[in-house]
Amino acid sequence: MNGPDGPRFDGIDGNPQVMGLTLPTGTDPASIRARVEAMELLLERSFRIPGINVPIGLDALIGLVPVLGDIVTTAMGAYMVWEARNLGLSKWHLTRMGANVAFDTVLGLVPVVGDAADFVFRSNTRNLRIIKKHLDKHHPETRIIEG
Repeated sequence: MNGPDGPRFDGIDGNPQVMGLTLPTGTDPASIRARVEAMELLLERSFRIPGINVPIGLDALIGLVPVLGDIVTTAMGAYMVWEARNLGLSKWHLTRMGANVAFDTVLGLVPVVGDAADFVFRSNTRNLRIIKKHLDKHHPETRIIEG
């Protein structure tokens, strides 16, 4: 996983790799699924608050930085919508996903309420659910059986 000078940034097959996580760079549905699942994990569930065991992610942490944090997390959420567009989701689904990101952004602009809302309204998790539903229906070969 790590080279002699720190973490490797390219996997054996040429895919980006940071801290042992390999993300595929292809345009096939399975590669897109892996990327959006990794993005949702990073933004919504990458850390746990000790004591109460509540998952939080970079969306809540970066959102604490006024204005700049909201711009960054909006761009990261918009990336998931862009990937959904590449999968061929309908305009209705893309609109719903865009509305989730926009609502999260508007909530985030309100100083204290927006930071608290990041723990409750998880737009990226909602968008991942929309993408997974599409993939399970139109590309069932990308399903990952957990258990």
